[in-house]
Amino acid sequence: MTGSIFEGKWQYVDHTTGLQPMQSFSFDDMYCHLVGQGNDAVVRTWVHNHVVILGIHDARLPYLAEGIEYLNNKGYGAIMRNSGGLGVVLDAGVLNISLIFKGDISFSIDAGYEYMYELVQEMFASYGKRIEAKEITRSYCPGSYDLSIDGKKFAGISQRRVKGGIAVQIYLCIEGSGSERAELMRQFYDIALRGEVTKFHYPDIDSSCMASLEELLETELSVEEVLFKLLFAMKALGATLSNNEMTNDMWTLYNIYFERMIERNSKLKINQEG
Repeated sequence: MTGSIFEGKWQYVDHTTGLQPMQSFSFDDMYCHLVGQGNDAVVRTWVHNHVVILGIHDARLPYLAEGIEYLNNKGYGAIMRNSGGLGVVLDAGVLNISLIFKGDISFSIDAGYEYMYELVQEMFASYGKRIEAKEITRSYCPGSYDLSIDGKKFAGISQRRVKGGIAVQIYLCIEGSGSERAELMRQFYDIALRGEVTKFHYPDIDSSCMASLEELLETELSVEEVLFKLLFAMKALGATLSNNEMTNDMWTLYNIYFERMIERNSKLKINQEG
């Protein structure tokens, strides 16, 4: 791509340990706000264990409480993120990456997705597998930029815009069984829908159409290894990476966005911890 966003200064923020899920979305909103004001772009990594991140559409499920009870019984918490889409499964084998950069309303949504697609292709280029960006209709949280190998989805991309900043977020299923994660979500929707016809079409999940990268690449792969692949790929695409500490002003701004996440989720009265 010409004029790539990767060329230039990026702050790397490692949040792969120690955070609760609602904190992650609050940090992304904070960094969006700051990048929109002219701060350096941010690449942030995050991992959360045994939680389902619900989308706004999931709030309309007729039997949502029963669906969340099922997740809790399986050892999963649940939170509602502040963007569209549908539910996704996070655990210790799933790496999330946020690319946060400045962009006005003329910056197309697809362009943001294409940058993340470019990054993932660079990260796994050495394996010689073709990564496609197309909708896997019977996956959980299907979208036009689902990433797949041989028709099996291993990643989904979402996007959020705040105060002139753009956050493109991806989950990468790296370790474990992709089909087991998909089966969890299939059961969730079965319970939360109970066969009712709704205005919004919820996915008819086929667990066999999802897999992890270690399954697809037929090699042992860990989240830690992929973190290194991310950093090398960012540098290969022209990024200069640095680490910066949080300032008091940043914490103040973060707390504003965190309170908004708490308020959003308090209306659902759900068990966030599982």
